[in-house]
Amino acid sequence: MAFSQQTNPSKLIDNYVKETIKANQIPGLAIGILKDGKVIFEQYYGTENLEDGKKVSPSSMFRIYSTSKIMTNVGIFQLIEQGKLSLEDNISEYVDHLPKEWQNVKVKNLLTHSSGLPNFIVFRDILPEYSESGTIKRLSTEKMDFKTGNEYRYNQTNYMLLAMIIEKITGQSFEEFILNNQFSDVRNQVVYSSNALEKIPNRIIKYNYNAETEKYVKSADVEGKKAYPGNGIAITLPAFLKWSSHLSTNDFLNQKTKDAMWQPFEYGNKKDVFAYGWEITKANNIPSYGFSGGNVSAYRFFPHHNMAIVMMSNGYRFFSEQYYMINHIAAIVDKNLTDSYLLAEESIITEFAKPNNPNAEKHYYTTKAKDPKWNFEDSLNNMGYILLRNSRFSEAIKVFALNVKENPQSANAFDSLGEGYFSIKNYALALENYKKSLQLNPENANAENMISKITGLMKKNQ
Repeated sequence: MAFSQQTNPSKLIDNYVKETIKANQIPGLAIGILKDGKVIFEQYYGTENLEDGKKVSPSSMFRIYSTSKIMTNVGIFQLIEQGKLSLEDNISEYVDHLPKEWQNVKVKNLLTHSSGLPNFIVFRDILPEYSESGTIKRLSTEKMDFKTGNEYRYNQTNYMLLAMIIEKITGQSFEEFILNNQFSDVRNQVVYSSNALEKIPNRIIKYNYNAETEKYVKSADVEGKKAYPGNGIAITLPAFLKWSSHLSTNDFLNQKTKDAMWQPFEYGNKKDVFAYGWEITKANNIPSYGFSGGNVSAYRFFPHHNMAIVMMSNGYRFFSEQYYMINHIAAIVDKNLTDSYLLAEESIITEFAKPNNPNAEKHYYTTKAKDPKWNFEDSLNNMGYILLRNSRFSEAIKVFALNVKENPQSANAFDSLGEGYFSIKNYALALENYKKSLQLNPENANAENMISKITGLMKKNQ
């Protein structure tokens, strides 16, 4: 995307969004940008639903899934600012009947996903109607995932507990506390529900693409009230922009508290990077803070530019767009926020997603040549699996083969190529690539298992 002082940024953004919708067959989308306290872009695209074709509008309430967590984060820091809570408090001060292993987990560990607690969404026997106390009782039979504070591991149990802490301190239900303290002026444009089957006026339900039928299917996820703090909000774009305006003008939290909220947490492994409930993203070493949800929504705040971008959609066909769109739009608004690698990665993936993608490989090499330090191993691997899921087997194998050529010492690249050949029942080439993967990484249990499986199939077919 070229930059020009004479070009209207809104037009550039609109053109880019339309191209993205077309390339990824996104049913409906809303984009908003807030700069220096003013809405500089607010547009609606496509349809709320595919059943009656109702257009996306300012009254459309998108489910934002895990982007809901940032509102929970703000709620926690409001209590911290009021002196009613501390990051260093043990959660056992507020939640009763915790397992012994959970006693020393602190509030800061919940916000930073460093608790090590078992994640309730992993266990299928924990039903949506389970209460918080019932969920804790069931999880108490499970071991901790890792030593508290050592690493980042995304976890919904953390947010269930944060809601319980809010309710204990305030005496209000979690959702009432958030709505009263962050959405009082747009209350009719926000709703809490983690039940896709619940009939709520103007709420948009996410679509999942079924590659076998080549059709979108409405999500039917039902997760219950305990999921509210982690994924429960549906919201209109005007309400989200209003919320963001309050955040930027310190209506929710003072600047000192926001700075503390966006500080990187010090993990024991010294590797993971995350703030207190917020992702930290840098472009040209300029930090921004945000989160995403369900692969269909994202929010990013750029404090050095007093700018925020909101993106909400209801589905996608090939690949999740939220990070690419936020990044791309930020670069259009201010070229100092250009992340050239992400822009390059987006263009490569978009080209491979095109039908039959005749120029994709050539485009890959042309793009990669712009910076010798760029490596797109993970991008190619992900694209290969996207094509596999869409039953574009020969194209997927070409991408996996390109990745092997580009990364000849990568056990993972050979493993993926093996899976590509296995998907079309070319067992000989699948076996060859799994063996190469195991040679490069003798601890690759998947390759070892697949070699055994393929050997058995080949003997059976002799």
